[in-house]
Amino acid sequence: MSFPRIVARYVIGLLVASVAIFVIMRLIPGDPARIALGTTATDAAVAELSHLLGTDRPLIEQYFSWIGGLLTGDFGYSLVSRAPVTELIIDRAQVSLILCLSAMVLALFIAVPLGVIAAVRRGRWPAVVIALVTQAGIAVPSFLVGILLIAVLSVHLGWMPASGWVPPGADFGAFLARLVMPVIALSLVQAAILTRYVRTAVLDVIGADHLRTARALGKSPMRVLLVHGLRSAALPVLTVTGVQLSTLIVGAVVIEQVFVIPGLGTMLLDGVANRDIPVVQTIVMLLVAFTLTVNLLIDLSQKVLDPRLRRKVA
Repeated sequence: MSFPRIVARYVIGLLVASVAIFVIMRLIPGDPARIALGTTATDAAVAELSHLLGTDRPLIEQYFSWIGGLLTGDFGYSLVSRAPVTELIIDRAQVSLILCLSAMVLALFIAVPLGVIAAVRRGRWPAVVIALVTQAGIAVPSFLVGILLIAVLSVHLGWMPASGWVPPGADFGAFLARLVMPVIALSLVQAAILTRYVRTAVLDVIGADHLRTARALGKSPMRVLLVHGLRSAALPVLTVTGVQLSTLIVGAVVIEQVFVIPGLGTMLLDGVANRDIPVVQTIVMLLVAFTLTVNLLIDLSQKVLDPRLRRKVA
């Protein structure tokens, strides 16, 4: 697929997602202004808030007003706190990004060497042990890992604080102490999944013609694998990593609840509970946009890393 088609698919995906989210939010029964003010509010107060929120305008006008706000960074106002949604999301997004990216980096640091060892030592005891461990890692949900970490490291041993969050600029030591357990809980499941894909990708390239040729020229098998094989194996692993990053965000919603972390996941659940439509639809749209952007970057990276794809375009 050519670069213009990749970008066009990305833009169309954003448009379709925005329409779907907007329509679903409008299907929720009840007047947002009435919900925000309560049943005792007067009709005049409800009408005034409806005008402020723009819910008294035609739907098509509301949609384009919302899209225009997304493009300019104006996400409207929360129905609960009456604070700008932009300010609320910026504070929470920083927390969720730190949590998710740290977990994915740790997962890759674990998965890549284990996957390579499992492929190179196929059929031997290291590969069997890695297979058993990854199978257990896939079966155990991240929230259960988080609860076990709290029970052991916080309650029993007292090594780590059980919950809460400290910004890195306030106290970096306290920030790291509260980051360790949620990152481990999120990354272990992802590491188990990625290890299996790394193993499969490495097994696929070990028998490739160009690797056999390099070994026939006298190069050591490990050098051939590290220099020539891992680049080819990186393509499918890169694709899976992008997909897993999206699932990692979903898992972070639960982990934020377990460790009482004030991230986007907590904010989203609070918004759903309070029927705070501006907050909910904005967060969902941003998560969809993040996922589609990651997929776009993966597609573009594949074009760069795989010369065959560039020749197909040409």
